Amino acid sequence: MGRNKDKTAVTRRVVVWDLPVRLFHWSLVFCIVAAWWSGENDAMDWHMRFGYAVLALLLFRLIWGLVGSQTARFSQFVRGPAAILAHLRELAAPGRMAAHAGHNPLGALAVIGLLSVVTVQAVTGLFTSDGIMVDGPLAGKVSGATSALMRTIHKGNFNVLLAIVGLHIAAILLYAGLKRLDLVRPMVTGRAALPASEPAPRIVSLFRAFMVAAIATAAIWALISFA
Repeated sequence: MGRNKDKTAVTRRVVVWDLPVRLFHWSLVFCIVAAWWSGENDAMDWHMRFGYAVLALLLFRLIWGLVGSQTARFSQFVRGPAAILAHLRELAAPGRMAAHAGHNPLGALAVIGLLSVVTVQAVTGLFTSDGIMVDGPLAGKVSGATSALMRTIHKGNFNVLLAIVGLHIAAILLYAGLKRLDLVRPMVTGRAALPASEPAPRIVSLFRAFMVAAIATAAIWALISFA
């Protein structure tokens, strides 16, 4: 038990991020870094494998955002302009900030932006071709001009991805420095201190996550096997 210095409400540590969301988060980080490294070092077979893994992770997260635990669902954390403005006022106010049960409104924007940009990166990779040795599994389904366009987008979009990742890291440091709010540890341990009056988020069974992971993996395997 602890006490919030700005508010006298008693807090308790509860699970705010389920294991599937945490595994998705860190697996996506690993796969993006590995895909970049393999691409830079001409290990294109591995580059494509990590790209397929990213696609499977994205599909898992999309489904999990509909049927997963409470804090994982898009309906729980995607908010409108009013909520974003209220959060900005809270961020600008002096003193510490209480932890949110899941993504705060600005974090939700970052999640949607990051997932969108990574999706563009992974999908365009399916259609790219260097015209010599490396072809994406769907490159033969489109014209040469379309494949070349996809390759251009694939390369340029990576710079957008780097910018969003940089903003994400900067935001984490901002919350830690200005509001003494650690956003990294909950994504590792799954737990955060919430007011005792606030109910703990609903966490669904791991069996559901296994089923969603199996569906996502099978779908991407079928895509690349029967393209």
